[in-house]
Amino acid sequence: MASLGQMSDYEIRLIRIFKTVVECGGFTAAETTLGISRSAISQHMNDLEGRLGFSLCQRGRGGFSLTEEGKEIYQAGLTLLTALETFKSDVNALHHTIKGKLNIGITDNLVTLPAMDVTHALAALTAPHHEVTVHIHMEPSDAVIRGVMDGHLHVGVVPAVNLPTSLETQLLYDEPSYLYCSAEHPLFSVPDEALSLAQIASHPAIRPRYPLPDAARQAHEALNLQASASDREGAAFLILTGRFMGFLPEHVAEQWVAAGKMRALHTATQHYRIPFVLITRHDRRPNRVVDAFLGFISGT
Repeated sequence: MASLGQMSDYEIRLIRIFKTVVECGGFTAAETTLGISRSAISQHMNDLEGRLGFSLCQRGRGGFSLTEEGKEIYQAGLTLLTALETFKSDVNALHHTIKGKLNIGITDNLVTLPAMDVTHALAALTAPHHEVTVHIHMEPSDAVIRGVMDGHLHVGVVPAVNLPTSLETQLLYDEPSYLYCSAEHPLFSVPDEALSLAQIASHPAIRPRYPLPDAARQAHEALNLQASASDREGAAFLILTGRFMGFLPEHVAEQWVAAGKMRALHTATQHYRIPFVLITRHDRRPNRVVDAFLGFISGT
């Protein structure tokens, strides 16, 4: 043959056998290393010479020696096999090293949630052997949803409330909320067993101006709503005045409860849960960083 066309796996195997024969110094010496018989080695060498179109070595009573073409093929084979090993190493490294960036939007006041799987997933994604840059955007849920839909954000964490059908969701956890008052409030010292729903309804409470599921809205509608808050931090400000009651996530109120500055009222009836989900676009393009993050979230 005048030239060698596209190389197959079999031809690469023949070159590996040839390399071993050269380094062992002959067919007989290569038998043990290759684990095949001398006759099989001879057949493979004949096959390689036929494919290349010239003789590679002299073998016989005079011993084993390479032809000039054999010396050239041996060097070229070393270059080829080294390149293949480098390619394999690079591909294997890609499986263990993640490179790129992650833009994630998270609605406010979630960092104190005990079961924060997002934190653990971000820790895994930014491990030293990865090369990932994370950009976190703390925004209201509607801004997070818009960011994911327009592609500005790769993923988002929001309450599962009024989500567009173009988004794919993955449940993260349920967030429990209770009705709180501060230590300065008239009901703070009234035990639950002595506290009536009529008493609760007679005191000013806070209307939320952020998305809530129906069950949560119904819980608010039973109260005497005389103030409003755009987020949970605003609700906490109003509760701490001692003038208002309001619903807060348990993990948000915990710091004030522990300090004796807040308490939950009538917990048997004044509570609800909000599911929080991870959102991505249904039609998002493949992205190894995002896929890895989702895998860390789900534990795969």
